[in-house]
Amino acid sequence: MYATHFLDLPPLLSAGGTVHLPGSKSISNRVLLLAALASGTTRVHDLLDSDDTRVMLDALRALGCGLRREGPVLEIDGLGGQVRTAQASLFLGNAGTAMRPLTAALALLGGDFELRGVPRMHERPIGDLVDALVQLGCELEYLGNPGYPPLRIRPVAQAQLHLDAPIRVRGDVSSQFLTALLLALPLAATQRPIVIEVVGELISKPYVEITLNLLARFGIAIEREGWQRFTIPAGSHYQSPGQIHVEADASSASYFIALGALAAPRAGHDGIRIEGVGAASIQGDIRFVDAARQMGAQVDSGPNWLQVRRGAWPLKAIDLDANHIPDAAMTLAVMALYADGPSTLRNIASWRVKETDRIDAMAIELRKLGATVEAGPDFLRIEPLPTGQWRRAAIHTYDDHRVAMCFSLAALNPDGLPVRILDPKCVAKTFPDYFETLFEVVEPVAVPVICVDGPTASGKGTLAAELARQLGYHYLDSGALYRVAGLAARRAHLALEPSQEAAIADLARALPLRFDAGRVWLGDEDISDAIRTEAAGMDASRVSALPAVREALQALQQGFRRLPGLVADGRDMGTVIFPDAPLKVYLTASAAHRAERRHKQLISKGISANIADLRADLEARDARDSSRSVAPLKPAEDARLLDNSDQTAQQSVDQVLHWWRQVQPFSEG
Repeated sequence: MYATHFLDLPPLLSAGGTVHLPGSKSISNRVLLLAALASGTTRVHDLLDSDDTRVMLDALRALGCGLRREGPVLEIDGLGGQVRTAQASLFLGNAGTAMRPLTAALALLGGDFELRGVPRMHERPIGDLVDALVQLGCELEYLGNPGYPPLRIRPVAQAQLHLDAPIRVRGDVSSQFLTALLLALPLAATQRPIVIEVVGELISKPYVEITLNLLARFGIAIEREGWQRFTIPAGSHYQSPGQIHVEADASSASYFIALGALAAPRAGHDGIRIEGVGAASIQGDIRFVDAARQMGAQVDSGPNWLQVRRGAWPLKAIDLDANHIPDAAMTLAVMALYADGPSTLRNIASWRVKETDRIDAMAIELRKLGATVEAGPDFLRIEPLPTGQWRRAAIHTYDDHRVAMCFSLAALNPDGLPVRILDPKCVAKTFPDYFETLFEVVEPVAVPVICVDGPTASGKGTLAAELARQLGYHYLDSGALYRVAGLAARRAHLALEPSQEAAIADLARALPLRFDAGRVWLGDEDISDAIRTEAAGMDASRVSALPAVREALQALQQGFRRLPGLVADGRDMGTVIFPDAPLKVYLTASAAHRAERRHKQLISKGISANIADLRADLEARDARDSSRSVAPLKPAEDARLLDNSDQTAQQSVDQVLHWWRQVQPFSEG
């Protein structure tokens, strides 16, 4: 997961490959609650690991539920409808699928509970659910604004509940209110049936279908009269099904269905194959496939897979009542930018009470890209963006995972412009590895590279590693490659001289090298310390002077150029390895400053050193590196010179990031 302040997506050219989706958030949190309420132990397979499921699991632990992991399987010992913890304060983040159902369940279990969330959760309405529970005789208290979390729940005995009359709940704000009652009320239906009546038009019916389907798996057979009246039969009792598998998330599938519809086919691939969800899904958002087909996508499907290819191009404009796919429909709003005319999404008022006001959020961010958008109380109308009218934009994500994911598709724009996603870590709510998954199946126009070259002890490694961390880019320490090649050659008993050049090159060509969290790995061995000695540095200079070794390592270095980008440091990154890099920095400092820094480093490690000797060694190495016949140390012609003799490391980082903003500017307004 990218935990950077922003993530820059370079323009994307094509897409193809196979995507394995994480489990459904809606199914995961429903299954967790039902397993906790049931009698017996439930083994849950393919559970989504995300922010929303983590807060639900934390709540269940606090309530006394037994949880054990066996590899990828979670075992849950059910409470059997009896609370084990009579008092608790629960933090539920911004997870509506945890806040609403737990409110109903805890109001009936009998205990003293506080339920809180992030500030946005305290802006999401819950009053209609509370009103329904109060009708029933439950005692709930608002701890902040009336109608919104946080809440206090007081214990009420089952005998005090009013079960004679139907419980009425509004259905036109959020289907989660009805879902919460359906999941919780079997706790009270031990002696007599309980009736729920929906007031107004029920929105997001497919999510209620998921609830009914899962209740049946746990032994609760709800009787339904249309979408207005639901009866929980007397004698209801949650019973574990023993094993249950969580479907992949159909809402998350929408981004890759759209990707297949939008992107030119990647060489060697037949569109995008999505595994984990298919035609037999119990999730309503699978009907996004129908909308994608209306816009021209070619979609084949099976019981647990989808295959998507670009069909009509440009896409066909649509006018759609999107109430049945409220989450996935956000993806259609971005697809509309690539259509042959204006598209309208209707009956989406529920967007306004989600993780953010999604109607306003989508309108604002689409306009940043250059689109003409009309936003109404329950609709969105989007004009397509023709070639030549797209704008670079930094997309504000409002701590909303779906905003971040659907706007990633704007990187396919025909003007070849990058897109900046602010706060990319918000995707952790449902799909922590979304961007990594996207990068596996797309082909960019080009992967951006920042080169940091300079002499020994100039601080280029520190600078480049921090730039990579802040940008979320991959990192290449090319000096380490030569140090690793020297170490591997020494271990193979090869002399570091021209007579052994071919053998060293063969060895270097197959180095299983990777950089991870500031460490250098050769296969499964951490060799970070072994290659940082003065002797290893001298060996690196020797092997780098061998043309065949340099040639062998050049392809290895270029292989580090992967999405979303690369920061590479060395002596010839900008001149030889990545001559097309959009930003090249030549970092230097006086030999005196570099010797002083190196002296401090060695002393801090308990190694005695003499500054004069270190300076003489650095000057000799500079002369050797700058005069070698192959790729001598020198700035690239278009490199920006940065003398950091009197700068802190952070000042150097800030300077290069400033240059990067000049190279790749984004509008945030």
